[in-house]
Amino acid sequence: MSSFPARTALFAYRAAGVALYPLVGPYLTYRAMKGKEERSRRLERFGFASLARPRGPLVWVHAASVGETLAILPLIRELRRREIHVLLTTGTVTSAALVRSRLGDEVIHQYVPLDLKFPIKRFIAYWKPDACITAESEIWPTTILELTRRHIPQIRVNARISDRSFDRWRNRASLAEALFGKMSLVVAQSDLDAERFRELGAWPVIVSGNLKSDTDPPPCDEQVLETYRKQVGNRPTWAAISTFEGEEKTAAAVHGALKPKMGQLTILVPRHPDRADAIEAMLKEAGLNVARRSRNDELTSETDIFLGDSIGEMGLYLRLTEIAFVGRSLSGEGGQNPLEPALLGCAILSGPHVQNFRDAYQHLVRKGAARIVKDADMLERAVHYLLANDMARMKMVDAGHDAMEEMRGALSKTVKALEPYINPLTVSARLQPKSAAI
Repeated sequence: MSSFPARTALFAYRAAGVALYPLVGPYLTYRAMKGKEERSRRLERFGFASLARPRGPLVWVHAASVGETLAILPLIRELRRREIHVLLTTGTVTSAALVRSRLGDEVIHQYVPLDLKFPIKRFIAYWKPDACITAESEIWPTTILELTRRHIPQIRVNARISDRSFDRWRNRASLAEALFGKMSLVVAQSDLDAERFRELGAWPVIVSGNLKSDTDPPPCDEQVLETYRKQVGNRPTWAAISTFEGEEKTAAAVHGALKPKMGQLTILVPRHPDRADAIEAMLKEAGLNVARRSRNDELTSETDIFLGDSIGEMGLYLRLTEIAFVGRSLSGEGGQNPLEPALLGCAILSGPHVQNFRDAYQHLVRKGAARIVKDADMLERAVHYLLANDMARMKMVDAGHDAMEEMRGALSKTVKALEPYINPLTVSARLQPKSAAI
């Protein structure tokens, strides 16, 4: 690694809060993933391909995890409609499973290589992407510099930057400009995000809105849904979804306080299903009867908590209720995506820490589709009110549908912004003889 890229990577990791040295961030990322990855595909992290590259134009699309992958699905389908090959990289086993279930063989999936010189060089040299499209907020300096060296356009879509990251980058303005200035195009979620990217050196920057507003509702197995609906019967339900540590205990406390009055079933869906054993132990210690989706447990009249510890079934859990508390907003920070519950007809509750979805929540709250609760007591009162008042609950549900209709349009704006980059690839793809991989 030459001196400039080495220094750039060093300070970029410091600015992003990833690690102190350019090797440490990727190394710690890799160590954290060990035991939570597909062992047979571990070499993909080091840039070794496990699949053949097809002939013709190919766009490298990167989506870090499940949320980014869901957001970018419609854009991927648009690229495939234009006969452009898509190499989709993700960073987690959960997102890889989602890609398999939603896209199948429509795309080539690989785990994203570590942001180190030789894995990145090996990866790019093999796949030879015609462009790189990254969703949302990740900044990997070695990757940015290597793509720039090879004159491969780098486009960031559905782009956002958190308050904390913006402050860190702004304090290192010359470094930020050295990296953000290498982006060919930024398509930002909001005016605030666009302003921040411009200040950090990106150009051009346009605003599209949030691609998650243009996604389809998450699917579910209708037979499984019908089975659970019969088991639930007439019991009222509410859900706490995408929860982080501490929020499950809050949901359990809310359930215990309301059960004598409402007799409700609580649906609890942790953001990380691998925490399910610990969560179940905590719930049982609190004297609660737990049924787990991963065990196909039956929901009986004695079940207190339905623990949604499966991957890719948010559509199932949200269709079993009309009230959803969205986590990482009381105990955690940043919030989680409120648009899926809005799409599936849920009145939305959230804690106050929703910086990563600020625009979406502002719109939903303004329309009357979401309410912000500041603590566990306020959450308990809000859940009780919505369980007991059908009219108030349905008013929020209807407002959510209206808000989602108003927020649509990000996909068409994004595709239009990408046309200078993808139109030539579309022409080339359609002139390309259909043949095997190179």
